[in-house]
Amino acid sequence: MSQPQLDLRALAVDRSQSQATTVSAPPKRWISRYLLPAGLLVGFLGLFGSSVIPALLPRQSVAVIPVIVKKPVGQKSGTVMFQAPGWIEPSPTPIKVSALTTGVIEELLVVEGDDVEKGDSIARLYSVDAELVVAQARNQLEIRQAAMEQIEAEQQAAVVRLDRPLHLKAALASALSELAKAQSVKGMLPHQIASAKAELEFAEKNLQGKRAAKDAISERIVNVSERDYAQSVATLDELLQSQKSIDREIEALSAKADALEQQLELRIEERRQLDEANARLRSARALCEEARLQLDVAQLALDRTVIRAPVAGRILSLQAATGSSVNEGHFGGSTIVEMYDPKKLQVRADVRLEDVPKVTKGQLVEIRTPSASGKIVGRVLQLTSSANVQRNTLEVKVALIDPPETVSPEMLVAASFLAPEQETPSDTTEVNEAIFVPSQIVQTSAEGSFVWSVDAMQRAQKRVVELGMVGEHGLVEIKSGLSLTDKLIVSGTEGLKPGQRVAVTEDRSWGIQ
Repeated sequence: MSQPQLDLRALAVDRSQSQATTVSAPPKRWISRYLLPAGLLVGFLGLFGSSVIPALLPRQSVAVIPVIVKKPVGQKSGTVMFQAPGWIEPSPTPIKVSALTTGVIEELLVVEGDDVEKGDSIARLYSVDAELVVAQARNQLEIRQAAMEQIEAEQQAAVVRLDRPLHLKAALASALSELAKAQSVKGMLPHQIASAKAELEFAEKNLQGKRAAKDAISERIVNVSERDYAQSVATLDELLQSQKSIDREIEALSAKADALEQQLELRIEERRQLDEANARLRSARALCEEARLQLDVAQLALDRTVIRAPVAGRILSLQAATGSSVNEGHFGGSTIVEMYDPKKLQVRADVRLEDVPKVTKGQLVEIRTPSASGKIVGRVLQLTSSANVQRNTLEVKVALIDPPETVSPEMLVAASFLAPEQETPSDTTEVNEAIFVPSQIVQTSAEGSFVWSVDAMQRAQKRVVELGMVGEHGLVEIKSGLSLTDKLIVSGTEGLKPGQRVAVTEDRSWGIQ
């Protein structure tokens, strides 16, 4: 059987069209050829400069020591840690005895070293002017009191007039009496008029009879009859007129009686008089009280001419002399003496800065002075902020416990600071090891206590630390701020700055176990 023939022309590829349609583009190789190598070169040079150039700069030479790790065994309680000079002063400050008024000193009644009790006289000022002012104020008070007593009498009278208005009752009774009299007169008028008419009629008849018998009787008898007739006419006319006016009089008397009765009931004038008397009395009492206050002020100024001790104590120094003037408004110009309490004394000790870390509040201190035969016990009050640059010291206040009588301010003393009591752990308690450093490398700043150390990059580091108890051989415990691997700078710290590169020229060992 014959094999089929293969046509190889079907597998041929026509490349003429593909070469004609393809457009070649130049490749962008300048980024990889130039920019990338240049960046790598710059980075390498920067890294090289940052690592090599600082190494070529001069470094400050320092000596370092490792931290000391040991069990915390401090000095034996009561042993002297260090000594410091100092002087005695009053605690907390001297007591200034000042004049509370202006004047001139007439006499000083104490000298330095005198013991005085509270209220004892210290000095006396001239007091003539103050005495005259007191006398004047006292007289003014008496005048005010007399005026007040007079107004009190008027006020009491006004009260009586209001409570017992006898004058109003008397006026009302008089008006009622006049009204009753008028009413009585009115009641009698009709009878009086009838009687007057009868008399007039009789007088008229009598006169007519006398005139008729004129020739038989004398003229005098006729005249008497005419006079009687005229009187009867006048009496009748008067009674008739009274009858007309008596009603008006009764009406007026009734109105007067009603008004007096209302006045008695209301008593307006009496109340007004009482209110005025009360007002005058209040004013008089206020004036009297003011005069009494003026007297108290004057008496106080007189009492202040005698300067007295504010507390019991001892005279420290005289600040004024006899004849000198004192001015209460001028700062320090009124101080007469300075005094202190002999039972309240303190020592201001100059402690060296390297010994400051050994000082703790409440620490016992032994004080020695030539004026006392034995030791004086004190206790640390506080560290002050008064540092002496020249002596390189810091002042520490130490309170004296039961100071002897022979000790007084301004005496120089020697203060021995004792090691504090250490807590003794029980046998079953495991005592951890602690970090100690030499106390002389501990420095102080506003941030607190610190030491200088060197890190792995040979740079100086300022390490703020918390101090603990004071140990043996001048060591001090570091509670926090350091680790076991730290290297501490013991020399060459002058002018160091945090982060500054240093050259460790000496790696010392601290031969204390």
